[in-house]
Amino acid sequence: MSSDPAADFTGLSETPAHLKFDEDALLAYMREHVDGFAGPLGVRKFKGGQSNPTYLVTTPEKKYVLRRKPPGKLLPSAHAVDREYRVMTALGASGFPVPKTYALCEDPDVIGTAFFIMDFVEGRIFWRSDLPEVAREARAPLYHALTDTLADLHMIDYEAAGLGDYGKAGNYFERQIGRWSKQYRGAETETIEDMDMLIDWLPSAIPQDDAVSIVHGDFRFDNAIVHPTRPEVLAVLDWELSTLGHPLADFTYFLMVWNFPRDVRGGLMGADLDALGIPTIEETVERYAARTGRGRIDGLDFCFAYNTFRLASIIQGVYARALQGNASSPEAMKMGRQIRPLAALARHYAVKAGA
Repeated sequence: MSSDPAADFTGLSETPAHLKFDEDALLAYMREHVDGFAGPLGVRKFKGGQSNPTYLVTTPEKKYVLRRKPPGKLLPSAHAVDREYRVMTALGASGFPVPKTYALCEDPDVIGTAFFIMDFVEGRIFWRSDLPEVAREARAPLYHALTDTLADLHMIDYEAAGLGDYGKAGNYFERQIGRWSKQYRGAETETIEDMDMLIDWLPSAIPQDDAVSIVHGDFRFDNAIVHPTRPEVLAVLDWELSTLGHPLADFTYFLMVWNFPRDVRGGLMGADLDALGIPTIEETVERYAARTGRGRIDGLDFCFAYNTFRLASIIQGVYARALQGNASSPEAMKMGRQIRPLAALARHYAVKAGA
């Protein structure tokens, strides 16, 4: 990845030939299914959206976003745009900040794959965790806004929101550890002793607390659109990994940025947080605990070990696909270098947790 991640992922690009589709067919579909729609329309692809291709649809009066399954042969459960549409629609009705959804099309004959249409939300997306583009005094309020938004997500009554069957309730860590262990083994390209140790140890150390909430699965600054001038989250994006799960798995994933070195996802490890005006991990834990009414949070080191292991497994899969020549990003090959350091960091937290 370049030194400026925003340059890699933000903005629009010409749509590659294999991701183009029949814009006239989309126009006809939106006229019939999107309330208040009026053409003509123009389509350009966002640079981001590595997994599910994402497009800006512009009309004279309004901007929309189209998110679709990629073309080609896919794993059965992957790229589930129908799940993204469902959870965003339900959360929007609950008052949670997500883009307004308009229509889900599961007929591949329209543009070639399933897709959905949602609002384009104007605002800021921050790609670096040290928030260099804002003043020092503005940084803590932005971190607090994200912490509060995630806490609010975890407090939503998923049954009342119509999401009682959105995932399996309970045994989340057990199921996820099994899933990512299997994924890692399937994509393994070399023996990494730290990963072997974690696959053995993690199932034996799962916390007794078996809370259940809606979890986002990839909650971080660059998946949130923030108000242009205020520390207020207007929309949380990219719900592809969302399900019913353990809220602390989701929250501690957000906390990982404090534990990563700068060259791993722009982490804050070793940064002078006071000079930056960024709250500490302890302050963030305290704020989340207060907002969710938890009082105190135990088992952080296990959660950090789990989340770092999970990320290493995800990156191993991306890297293995890159070696086979079919990864979606040319940067995927470089990601392979992060697997060993992540595995070592995960083992470090496992040892802290008593391994």
